[in-house]
Amino acid sequence: MRFETFYRQLFQADREETRGDYLYIRLIELLVVYQTLFYLWSWAAYMPRLSEVILPLGIANYLDVSFMFHAPAAYLNAFLATLLVFAGLFGKWRYSYLVALLLFHLQYVARFSQGEISHGSNLTAMILLSFALANIFFGRGEDRRKVAFGLALFFAGLGYISAAFSKLIGTGPLWADGAHLWLWMGERSIDRLSQDGEFSFSLFQQILFDHRGMATFVLLFGLLVELCGFLLWFVKIRWVAAILLVSMHVGVWLTMNILFGPFIYLLILVGFPFNRLIDSLLQRKPHSEFNTLVDRVRKM
Repeated sequence: MRFETFYRQLFQADREETRGDYLYIRLIELLVVYQTLFYLWSWAAYMPRLSEVILPLGIANYLDVSFMFHAPAAYLNAFLATLLVFAGLFGKWRYSYLVALLLFHLQYVARFSQGEISHGSNLTAMILLSFALANIFFGRGEDRRKVAFGLALFFAGLGYISAAFSKLIGTGPLWADGAHLWLWMGERSIDRLSQDGEFSFSLFQQILFDHRGMATFVLLFGLLVELCGFLLWFVKIRWVAAILLVSMHVGVWLTMNILFGPFIYLLILVGFPFNRLIDSLLQRKPHSEFNTLVDRVRKM
């Protein structure tokens, strides 16, 4: 496939933006903004429990982030990042999303400096980066939205492919051995027991413990789905990739009791052509006041 065709698949450069396209991208942006703010403030609330850095991550390898453990540093960081996120949402400063992302990273490395790393916010951060880059390098609103959406799809697909190759490089094809899933489910049960004081395996988990072949199939399915992350890059089969990836995350939830809710919400939103649905609804009353309002906002 020629690069030009691949570029069109991702960025829809030769397609004129519709009202549905505009509202669709803004909806994705709003969800990313909400998730970003949720993480910032929930991490800030947790930070006073910490006292020292055990596992430096990212910028914490070069900067002592322990100052974030003392009030009100984490809350001030979250407040400043919140202002920048809203500035980016309303187009007040082209660099606001990028600076907010840096503060988001600072909050992340401080929160997860104790030896446990969270992956739940990764997709949110990557899509925020997509909007940040689009705002910096493109001046026209329609171009920014197309580029942000295309980059979000590219980074999401690349992230899943990278996850699959990391497993293959680190362990090889035997990563999908069902005995590994037994081990991970056992470790997770200890985490839940220490956290909640009680834990019992579900019926599905018991079946996996009783049938190594089924446990192997579950892991193999997840690995193959991650390898298919690149399908997000292509318009006609994007919905297939979204269904497969959401199914994989549901599988992680059923086997490991780990729910990547933000991933699922974003995959559903970017994976299905909701822009077409919005357009079909708006076309029922093409001269409505709402359509006129959308056209005005798009030109701002």
